Amino acid sequence: MMDAGKVEWLAGELDAYTHWFAAPDASTGGHFLTFTLFAESDDTARTARDMTAVFLRGAGADAVVDDVRLVVSELVGNVVNHAVPDRHLAQAGGCRRIDVTFKLWPKWLFIGVGDEDSTPPLLPAGEGFSPSLAGELAEAILPDTGRGLLIAQRLATSVWWAPEERGGKTVWCRFDLDGTAGDAPPS
Repeated sequence: MMDAGKVEWLAGELDAYTHWFAAPDASTGGHFLTFTLFAESDDTARTARDMTAVFLRGAGADAVVDDVRLVVSELVGNVVNHAVPDRHLAQAGGCRRIDVTFKLWPKWLFIGVGDEDSTPPLLPAGEGFSPSLAGELAEAILPDTGRGLLIAQRLATSVWWAPEERGGKTVWCRFDLDGTAGDAPPS
């Protein structure tokens, strides 16, 4: 039988998970934004960072602006540097699409960065650091590339990815805004 702490933690995780599926409603204090960028633009990462800051400040989530800007920049950078569109989505001479989604609830912020490449996001081979360990490692021993997901794992409450029906994938991050960020399930 699970103790009360585990039950409470699990109930909180399920509550967050169910909110991830829905678009927030302004009448409940929620905010929603989605925009599309193109990987071949010169200022894609800067635009993503700027849009993130404007959205979060406008929604009153100033406390997480710096961390979220960094995570969005890293995830968008991963698309720019690594995503190769699925064959049926690729267009000769076409630009690679990056869809960025923000779902802000009073308790959570969900961020999705979608691309047209169905390949699962992976840490570089041999660089599988635990997210809790990554914060303690000296800059010199972290890899030169592949830091984006490490940074996202370190700053966000949780990180996952989901395949898209049409092809491609979205990498999602959740930030807990109610002071429980980083709470692990009770042992």
